[in-house]
Amino acid sequence: MEKKLCTSTLLRRLNQTSDIRTFLSANRDSLTSPALSEHLIQLARGRGEIPERIILRAGIERTFGHQLFNGTRKPSRDKVVQLALGFGLNESETQRLLQIAGKSQLYPRIERDAVILFALYKKLSFMDTQSLLEELGLVILGGITRDEQ
Repeated sequence: MEKKLCTSTLLRRLNQTSDIRTFLSANRDSLTSPALSEHLIQLARGRGEIPERIILRAGIERTFGHQLFNGTRKPSRDKVVQLALGFGLNESETQRLLQIAGKSQLYPRIERDAVILFALYKKLSFMDTQSLLEELGLVILGGITRDEQ
């Protein structure tokens, strides 16, 4: 298997190509991301953790959490953030997890995202993050937004 190319190299090749099919075929190994479930399993193995503990620390219902790990369910953005907190991921690892899950990354200009980023920087637990969001009058992870009421 060919080594994955960096994004700037891929972008340059894409800009220079005249045929998208040829580009896709030639760069297939660099274009694919692992499935979220595969990534979660790799993260758990790499940290010497079992999914059960991560799910518990993430505050995710047990059955649903296992479905995320085995790929039978797709998480919301909040559930991905909860998993990141359950894993104890840092900011860049969390952004990567969101990217693999196909969710928007955390953006520091959005107040709630800024609080979540702060929680990641300070290595807060899921419960401490929830408490902080609630204390600041923001929607907790997995909570209902004002628009949904």
